[in-house]
Amino acid sequence: MNSPPETPSAAERPAITDAELLTAHINGDPHAFSEIVKRHRDRMWAVALRTLGDPDEAADAVQDAFVSAYRKAATFRGEAAVTTWLHRIVVNACLDRMRRKSVRPVADDELIEAAERETPLPDQTLEREVSMEVSAALKLLPADQRAALVLVDMMGYSVEDAAQVLQVPSGTVKSRCARGRAKLAPILSHLRNRSDLNRVSSAKGAELRDG
Repeated sequence: MNSPPETPSAAERPAITDAELLTAHINGDPHAFSEIVKRHRDRMWAVALRTLGDPDEAADAVQDAFVSAYRKAATFRGEAAVTTWLHRIVVNACLDRMRRKSVRPVADDELIEAAERETPLPDQTLEREVSMEVSAALKLLPADQRAALVLVDMMGYSVEDAAQVLQVPSGTVKSRCARGRAKLAPILSHLRNRSDLNRVSSAKGAELRDG
């Protein structure tokens, strides 16, 4: 007599949603959370790297965030998408690291001086050059402004969705983005008339949103 087929785990069933995976994890499925990590680690890495500007710090922040999400899965109430919940945990992990370092906000003249020190390598492609310059500029912003700009301008989040991630009012996100853009303007002004800048930014945002 043949044995009945084993019931597939949540991660093995087709077209299962993130919320269903999280529920399965809470209910004891040993594979469900691994599938969540597989689906979203690249986006979480992109957020952390853009926010922290350091690959090692970003890797540690992502690891901390996923450990936290694993342990706190039962606190997910379904009021936002799982991706928003994960972004919130990753951003908080990044902000915690930045605060522990007590990064000092810099003055506008320091931003200009830093921009003048940035010299792209001659053999880099335009996209790489622009990406490096934008990343270097972001690292000079205060933590709250950097996080808002990463979500809205880099990841393509709406102001309302970014507000959910950061757990602040939409007006606060708008204000942080406006202040951050104003500080970036003097150091990225030489890119303003380069049509490739919008192309690179749009492509990067689409890439990160689509995974």
